[in-house]
Amino acid sequence: MTQDAANSATGGRFRSAGATHAGAVRSYNQDHYVNRPDLGLWAVADGAGGHQDGHVAAGMIAEALEAIPPGLGAGEMLAQVRHRMTETHDRLRAEAAQRAGQATIASTVVVLLACDAHFACLWAGDSRAYLLRAGRFTQVTRDHSLVQELVEAGAITAEQAERHPHANVITRAIGADVELELDKVTDRLLPGDRFLLCSDGVSKTLPEAELAAVLADLSDEPRPDRLIAAALAREATDNVTTVAVEVTR
Repeated sequence: MTQDAANSATGGRFRSAGATHAGAVRSYNQDHYVNRPDLGLWAVADGAGGHQDGHVAAGMIAEALEAIPPGLGAGEMLAQVRHRMTETHDRLRAEAAQRAGQATIASTVVVLLACDAHFACLWAGDSRAYLLRAGRFTQVTRDHSLVQELVEAGAITAEQAERHPHANVITRAIGADVELELDKVTDRLLPGDRFLLCSDGVSKTLPEAELAAVLADLSDEPRPDRLIAAALAREATDNVTTVAVEVTR
């Protein structure tokens, strides 16, 4: 999806909504998202490279995920996501190879799957997933980025990473590497759980305390557009995309 207005949906035990915007500076939007509570499937993809190339890469990821058929079990769903991401990765690399120069047609992705009593999160790049459970807000994913590696090596602090000149350098993405590698986290799913998927334009603009506060105050339905509005108020320099998911029972 690329629309700026929030797109709400309900399916089974889930309520969710997604929203995206070009941001306060850029005139184009390379982000896409997937909001399919009927499948137990949500995603955010943040395109990398030139204007059209990044948009195309993220769009291909969203289209591939949207095409997953209903009625699959947890194992089948996970296999479908991996297969479709690998297929998209190979298509993007093949397209880039046909172009002159060092073309980059790639995108980060974070995918949330929910089935029965468990969830799985798969990702490549620095688009993130957060979980709010019983008042505790945690980051589910780990950024595939240069500054994250520097932080883990003890070379810089987390605070320094936010202002680092190479803060936008990612180390993994769909279409960027020879072989696609998706990290995965799985855990139980509890009633009342609230997830937030977002592009780095959101996580680098808004502090975690504000992300948690907005996610905790969803009122009657998920409202990711509130985070978009908050990011725009802080003059977000990148595209901003969010998907909020609530487990209702």
